[in-house]
Amino acid sequence: VQLQASGGGLVQAGGSLRLSCTASGGTFSNYGLAWFRQAPGKEREFVAAIRHTGHTYYEESVKGRFTISRDNAKKTAYLQMSNLKPEDTAVYYCAAKRWIILSALYQETNYDYWGQGTQVTVSS
Repeated sequence: VQLQASGGGLVQAGGSLRLSCTASGGTFSNYGLAWFRQAPGKEREFVAAIRHTGHTYYEESVKGRFTISRDNAKKTAYLQMSNLKPEDTAVYYCAAKRWIILSALYQETNYDYWGQGTQVTVSS
């Protein structure tokens, strides 16, 4: 499975962006998809995930602002980000693992496939 992330950019605080993660290879509907982010000088952290069941999970600071979704027919996962804040500035990565279980969602080491990352910069 290869993942291609896109949609990053520069946006003012309060603005919105939609990230996309398109997969090639594999049976997309069997995979859990997640977004992680890494800010300068910080470790990569979990942002959101959607399992093959369609259930979604979010890091606390993005709840109510970010929405993760998937379109299995297009083999694409999305991260709709609204009310963006300067602290959301980071490189965003998408990741995938087949049939990932709930307890494994939040740890990056549990994912088998990664996209190349897309930069999101939020200006104040």
